[in-house]
Amino acid sequence: MDLSPPSPGPDPRVELPGGLTLRAFEGEADLPEFFRVIDESVKHLRPWMPWAARHGREETAAFLGGRAELWARGEQYSYAVVLDGAIVGSCGLHRLDDTPDGTIEIGYWLHPSVTGRGLATRAARALVEQAFRLPGVTAVEIVHDAANHASAGIPARLGFDGTLRRPQEPTAPAETGEDRVWRLERP
Repeated sequence: MDLSPPSPGPDPRVELPGGLTLRAFEGEADLPEFFRVIDESVKHLRPWMPWAARHGREETAAFLGGRAELWARGEQYSYAVVLDGAIVGSCGLHRLDDTPDGTIEIGYWLHPSVTGRGLATRAARALVEQAFRLPGVTAVEIVHDAANHASAGIPARLGFDGTLRRPQEPTAPAETGEDRVWRLERP
């Protein structure tokens, strides 16, 4: 039996200027609002996010129900993106099977009514800071389909190197089968 304390995780709440907050999901309490935000965003998300095609209340409840355990295990740190008190999207830090050792991946999406305002860039910048506070994290990656130019702007603005490309089986309608991998090494 391992009696060592769990690894420290990122801050569960990150307050940013301009009414922007990243906060750990609160399980079932977030279900009505988060489901509505996804529901209103499905058309915007479906071309790039395979899970959007399976969107439903049960899927959203299952997603929210698993967040605390994944956080506690250090596998995924999922945040509600909150603007002026309202959930407007989601972002997080994820340790995926295909992510190299010492690397953690950032993911993000926003409701279409708030895109183009720099919120995802600000959220990603805050996640980079949180990631590099985690033990053993030496690099952060942002991965998206090569045709998703809106997603490419965020790591480019944050100084990530985006030269790596790799084949990936398309899983969403707009995907081309080529991922662009943006990488930022620990300073």
